[in-house]
Order: sequence, then C-alpha cells, then structure tokens
Amino acid sequence: MLLLVTGPTGKVGRRFIDRILAEPRYSDVRLRALCHQRMLEPSGRLEVVTGNIAERDCAAAAIAGVSHVIHLATCKEMPEIVMDVAVKGMFWLLEAFRASSTARQFILIGGDAAVGHFFYEHDGPVTEHTAHKAYPGCYALSKVLEEVMLTQFGIQYGMNWCTLRAPWIMEKDDFRFTLSFGDDVFGGPDWKTLIPKSVAERCRREGTIPLLRDIEGRPLKRNFVHVDDLVEAILAALDHPLAQRELFNICMDEPVDYGELAAYLLQTRGLTSIDIPSAYRSTWMDNSKAKFRLGWRPRYDLEKLIDSAWSYSRTPDDPRKVWYPG
Repeated sequence: MLLLVTGPTGKVGRRFIDRILAEPRYSDVRLRALCHQRMLEPSGRLEVVTGNIAERDCAAAAIAGVSHVIHLATCKEMPEIVMDVAVKGMFWLLEAFRASSTARQFILIGGDAAVGHFFYEHDGPVTEHTAHKAYPGCYALSKVLEEVMLTQFGIQYGMNWCTLRAPWIMEKDDFRFTLSFGDDVFGGPDWKTLIPKSVAERCRREGTIPLLRDIEGRPLKRNFVHVDDLVEAILAALDHPLAQRELFNICMDEPVDYGELAAYLLQTRGLTSIDIPSAYRSTWMDNSKAKFRLGWRPRYDLEKLIDSAWSYSRTPDDPRKVWYPG
C-alpha cells in the first residue's frame, strides 16, 4: 500500500503521517508526501516529492504507483490561488488517479463550509443529504466544487472515492485561541473588532471569553472536530467496503454550545464571559452515518476539547503559527 498525502505539512497531514509511521499495524504502509511551500524530511517509509498539483506533470508524478490518496491540500480566502488548488489541482490528481492501474481509493477531506455551516438556517441536523450552500467568499465555494467534482468522477468512471466532511479542526491549544480577544485569535470571528476597544483590551487582560449568541439571541451552537478524531476516521475509511463512493460527516457528537462553554470555563477556571450578538445560525452536524457504517466514534466532547486546550503547554520548538488567513 502506497498512500499519497497532499497537504502533508498541515495539522491533519502531520498527525496522519505520524500515526502511520508510529503504529506497528501499519508497518507495511508506505507514504508519499506531496509538498509545495513547506517541507517534510523523508524517512525510511516516507518519500517526499515537491511540486504544485495545479501542474499536470506534477500531479501525474505524485500519483504514479499510488494505491490511495488522502487529499488534504486546500487554501482559505486566497482568491488568487484557490481555484488552482481546489479545482485545477484536484482535477489533475483525479485524471491521473482514474488512469492508474494501481489506484484503489481517493479520500477527500471536505468541510462544512460546503453546506454554509452557521451562515444559513437549517431546518434540522446537517446530514450527508443537506444541499450544498456556500457562504460568501472563495473558500466555501471551493469546498462545494471539490465534493461535486469527486462525486462526478465516481459517476463518470466508476472511481472509488470517499469524502470525510469535517467542521473546524482543532489541535493542541487551538480551541483556547479561538476565544481570544487579542491579536493572537485563531480564526474567526475576530472578537476584539465586535466590541469597543477598551472593553476588548480588558477582556484580553482578564481572560474573558466570548459567549456568542445566534440571530435569535440564544447561545450559538457551532460544530468542531479534534484532529485526532478526524485521523481515526481516515484510518477507519481506508479500504472500508461501506465507504465506497460515500460522504460522511466527521465531527463531535454534539456541537459546541457557547453557553455551556462559558459555564464550564467559569466553573473550572473562574473565567467570566461577555455576550457577543451575531446574525449567525446554530447548526448541528449529524455524524451517525459514520458511526453506523464505519464503526467510528469521536473521543472528544466539549469538556475534553476545553481541558485539552487549556492544559496544553507549548515547548520553545513548538510556537503557535497561523499559516493561512481565516
């Protein structure tokens, strides 16, 4: 088995590669990492190739001899390159994959941006049957196009694919910094811009956390997944007969409720909260299909997500880095 991993230097790619190389049960698995701007060091079972998947020759060389693809390469709100990566790059990978005699399975890591996550009203849980509905911007559109393209290749050529649709992916102390009122905030919203500057500075200084409210004024429910749970889902989907040409939601059993989040941090760490009104809608991704078909279970719930983020201590060689906007 030779696995190609695109986007191997991101949080999911790194964790997946580490798992494959560390566990004896995967000792017969070889890896090929396709790197573009950031590099990995090759090792005994890890081959590193460089190039841009938007170039046909690069994509073909990366696919040569590969049995499985874990497609993680993506970019956020970068309109100058997003279509090169998400459309052109994926197209060339799929073209090479469908023509390969060794190809067995193409796994895409998608995102809940494809269904608009908290930008739109949903009349029930977000399932695998929820219609695509990109929110404004190029990133959400790219996630829709990726899912549609992969599905169509399966229809056109009988190709074996699987999409694992994930919400916002957390690792290490990420979740703690999603709640920061400082310049070190991870992702969005950028809380300090939503309240007066003096209030934001006090919140930053005192460790106050945002209690985000939805358009109805209720504590917002928002979906997350921990990187370890997503990696487990990838491993569960590899060569699984019930994963063939299927889409799965991969997320926590319940969304994060900002009211419950605020209450837990007050109880356990004495942190106060401040209400942040918004026009966002609460959503609830349903992960039951992945549980039923793949036998996968998430290990992270709200309390574990919080406790792991607040207890994580970074070493000098592990600084926080944000590689992309958004």
